[in-house]
Amino acid sequence: MEKVNGKNITNSYSYEEYREMVNDLFASGRTTGENHTESMMDYTKMNIQRMNRWDKKVELSEEMKDALSRLDCSFDWILISEAWCGDAAQNLPILGAIANHSEKINLQVILRDENTEIMNDYLTNGGMSIPKLIVFNKDTGEEVTTWGPRPAILQQMVMDSKHSNNPIPYSEFSIEIQKWYNKDKGKTLQKEVMSMIQNCLNYSVKAII
Repeated sequence: MEKVNGKNITNSYSYEEYREMVNDLFASGRTTGENHTESMMDYTKMNIQRMNRWDKKVELSEEMKDALSRLDCSFDWILISEAWCGDAAQNLPILGAIANHSEKINLQVILRDENTEIMNDYLTNGGMSIPKLIVFNKDTGEEVTTWGPRPAILQQMVMDSKHSNNPIPYSEFSIEIQKWYNKDKGKTLQKEVMSMIQNCLNYSVKAII
């Protein structure tokens, strides 16, 4: 895809190209976006390590593989990300593995800060939260469904913390988020993607009817 909702995409990457781009930027002392401070570089370094680990251990469930085998039309996945985003690093490797398993899915990763007009169409509670996945029917260009910025149960934990009378400092809460991802091992994300695929299958049936 070159456009989303009539708005031009500024650069897009396959998952492998995204990983290579992030690695190259980090090697030159930069990250994605315009903020290359020490803290942003630290986040990016940590995320590269996370993605490296995920790339080695991602295993798609048999249910996931079966769901992918039943896709009967093709889809464009537009995935909005940034290298410094912790949730992106936790989820992109799994989404990349899912897309790579099916020739029916064309995954394009785009950067949030290069594509703010597109991002503004997919805000979460008014915020530019990432990662954000938008699924389009490849043949018709119609939007089918969206996902993000994190698995629903974890998103609820984040919202509950934000609205708490005694919110946990982010430095502490981020550790709890990391623990959740480590314990979950990507299982919840796979289940949510399978639900998305069912939406896609239902969409295909309606389109035929």
